[in-house]
Amino acid sequence: MTTPPTDRPDAGFTIIEVLVALAVVAVSIIAIGTVMAGNMRGVRALEQHVALMQAARTLITVGVPPRAELQQGTSTGQAEGYRWTIDVSPLGDDWNVPGANVPWTPELVRIRVRSPTGALSDVRTVRLVPRPSE
Repeated sequence: MTTPPTDRPDAGFTIIEVLVALAVVAVSIIAIGTVMAGNMRGVRALEQHVALMQAARTLITVGVPPRAELQQGTSTGQAEGYRWTIDVSPLGDDWNVPGANVPWTPELVRIRVRSPTGALSDVRTVRLVPRPSE
């Protein structure tokens, strides 16, 4: 009569083989966990960046006064933990064109928004504003 396979001395795994298999599984799980943690940090950073850009966009559309009311200088404020600064200054040199009656002058508008976490957005744009009457 033949003996069943489990009763043979060479049947099954040795303890070394089991430990190697467990080590391979543990290394695989750690590698997957590291990748997932990196992805989570990336997602959090992206969410913070999107929130900062949304705050800057809102400030550009709501916080910058209309062209007719835009004046040189600095204004600051804070909303929902985001601190902002709007600087309006002349763009370059004198824009007077001899013999031309141009009612507008370009102004540099610099908008800085700092998030509660310290991230900073710096947006610069140019607006045409009414030339001051002389």
